[in-house]
Amino acid sequence: MSDGTFDEQEENESPYQPGQGRGRYQGRGRFTRTRKMCAFCLEKTKYIDYKDVATLRRFLTERGKIKSRRKTGTCARHQRPLAIAIKRARHLALLPFTAEHMRRY
Repeated sequence: MSDGTFDEQEENESPYQPGQGRGRYQGRGRFTRTRKMCAFCLEKTKYIDYKDVATLRRFLTERGKIKSRRKTGTCARHQRPLAIAIKRARHLALLPFTAEHMRRY
């Protein structure tokens, strides 16, 4: 229609209809991440043993740093004794303070 009125048929022919999956977000759904659970809470661990090196290594980076709670999913209640256990194991030379390549003379 050339008289300037809005035509209902022209509205349906629009290339960007809501819900069609066109435009900027083509077909992408919402991203939902499963929440990380504390490994110690799931196992109902009462004491984090500094001699259990295999468990403590999971919470260290390849450079020997303690991983953050956000990366491991550990709760604050267990992160504190975990850090103490890692530090005790380091002092007894069960765990490294630094990465292997940084200890060269």
